[in-house]
Amino acid sequence: MPVSPERIEALHKAMTVIQSVTPPFIPTNPEVMTAIIEWPPGDPGAPPHRHPSGPAFGYVLEGEMLFELEGEAPRVIKAGQAFWEPGGDVIHYSDGNNRTDVPLRFVVTMLCVPGQPMLVIVDDDELEARKHRRVAA
Repeated sequence: MPVSPERIEALHKAMTVIQSVTPPFIPTNPEVMTAIIEWPPGDPGAPPHRHPSGPAFGYVLEGEMLFELEGEAPRVIKAGQAFWEPGGDVIHYSDGNNRTDVPLRFVVTMLCVPGQPMLVIVDDDELEARKHRRVAA
């Protein structure tokens, strides 16, 4: 059954694009995980980490995230805004709650090579060796 032009128009009106990116790579036959992360008020979030085998795409549902990637200045991402990480060697320094009065909830979809970890914590020695790549606020 053909779709009417009215239904196509309704679809276009119903959709709001919040992010359109071209990641540096997408793994072949990736494994994909979507998760909701919830940090209480003032929580620092995950320790510095990376997504070694694929990019991650996210959307803040509630609150404000202090977001910092290697090579970029820290920035605040508020509810209704999207973010992404290229994956690979890039360190994700912060996904913590920027607020001390409200919780932070965000959804993130991560792509990776099957059988490889979605997330790897970066140790203190590597953080020290790469501190020159961190951009001040």
